[in-house]
Amino acid sequence: MKHDIRNKLIRRLKIVEGQVRGLERLVDEDKYCIDIINQSQAVKEALSSVEDLLLGNHLETHVIEQMKSGKEGKAIREILSVFNVSKRK
Repeated sequence: MKHDIRNKLIRRLKIVEGQVRGLERLVDEDKYCIDIINQSQAVKEALSSVEDLLLGNHLETHVIEQMKSGKEGKAIREILSVFNVSKRK
């Protein structure tokens, strides 16, 4: 994994961690449902940005190496797998 991507991922995951703690606190304090849903959506968006960074890193590193080493099929299967999972959301 590229060093700068790793640092960005760790920072974003710490943000997600704080958001989830906030979400738990809202539920625990029996806050207004819409406020809880809004916080939940923020967590989803933050996790989506983590996935975007990871996918970009994968394409720029692993996929390129797979293509160069003749493992095109593996690269294609992995990308299609991620794509199919993302369509289910």
